[in-house]
Amino acid sequence: MSSIDTTFAQISALVTASPTSYHAVREVAYQLTEAGFVELDEAQAWPSGPGSYVVVRDGAVIAWRVPEQVDALTPFGVVAGHTDSPGFRLKPMPSTARSGWQSLNAEVYGGPLLNSWLDRDLRIGARLLLKDGSEALAVTGGVARIPQLAVHLDRKVNAEGLKLDAQQHTHAVLGLADGPSIIDLLAQDAAVAAEEVLAFDAFFTDAQAPSRLGANNELIASGRLDNLVSIHAGLRALIAAEPLGVIPVLAGFDHEEVGSNTRTGAGGPFLEDVLARIRESLTASGSEARRAASQSWVISSDVGHAVHPNYPERHDDDVRPIAGQGPIIKINADQRYVTDGAGEALWRGLSEDAEVPAQVFVSKNTMPCGSTVGPIMATRLGMRTVDVGIPMLSMHSARELAALSDISGLQQVLTEFYSRAH
Repeated sequence: MSSIDTTFAQISALVTASPTSYHAVREVAYQLTEAGFVELDEAQAWPSGPGSYVVVRDGAVIAWRVPEQVDALTPFGVVAGHTDSPGFRLKPMPSTARSGWQSLNAEVYGGPLLNSWLDRDLRIGARLLLKDGSEALAVTGGVARIPQLAVHLDRKVNAEGLKLDAQQHTHAVLGLADGPSIIDLLAQDAAVAAEEVLAFDAFFTDAQAPSRLGANNELIASGRLDNLVSIHAGLRALIAAEPLGVIPVLAGFDHEEVGSNTRTGAGGPFLEDVLARIRESLTASGSEARRAASQSWVISSDVGHAVHPNYPERHDDDVRPIAGQGPIIKINADQRYVTDGAGEALWRGLSEDAEVPAQVFVSKNTMPCGSTVGPIMATRLGMRTVDVGIPMLSMHSARELAALSDISGLQQVLTEFYSRAH
């Protein structure tokens, strides 16, 4: 199996197993424990000394490796991404009867391309909170759909464009009005009684499996590539690396798409808490911890925009990231991305060592860019930070498009990053 074949198989498995951030972190923890990592509990004492570990907090996950030869001044090498994606989160009382249909009322989560969710088979993933204090994960098959209005009832739609009201026009049809409720379906999948469910966190996700396409099978089309491609690349790099003189860390945060300011988001204390406990296990003093932080690096990995063949004017004429030509370094003068010259030099050096091409993404001056967890990491940790990712099309669509070689290349460069201090 080629590296591209392996990349497709692995990212497909991760996406399929991860309809929500809660499922994603459990899948990451599972893959890591299968590779020999030990899952830790935040409420318990942690071991000291060398080892490979992972800890989960709701929809966030942090994993790290402590090599044999480390001391209180060994720097961290952190790769940070996010586990959530734009879409729809079901409201607490989601089921309503409308004109003979059972509809699901959902709240827009983040900034999805609303039209991309229409006329698409949707499955529903959820975390269920039960009366006995436990939690269960559940996911349905393709049970729901947001139906678009027929052209006969909207004669001007092709000439004037589709106009969607985020409240009125995004109810999904679950079935006919007398069918089972969504709680019934989720409880059935989790093998619990519906009356045992006290609350839930549930999201729509595309029911279609990731697909491989392109004349040379070089592309992947899938939901949640933003940002599971980075979680995948960091996960595989963390397993593959042979770290020397560095403590490699993978951080997958929740709620990036809605601002990160939660206990499991990049704006919360989760990563700082874990890094502090790692330092404590190395008996580092406060001064030694700060000295080590000054020599540490954070790579914030998230997706970026490839030049769109139908809208090439949306990019800077001279800075044109092309899908299939390597990962991108993300730069912004307003510090929406925090890459500076030192960060660019780091990434270019790592890319050369990994024999992977590097590109640059800078927004057109009249087209403001988004942001990432990078500025938050730099602010909270005070560590040198660089923003990178892969170029893709249809970002924030229910189904996005990327080149498999870029995902594979990102994994290779992150493996190089994890292998030594910088």
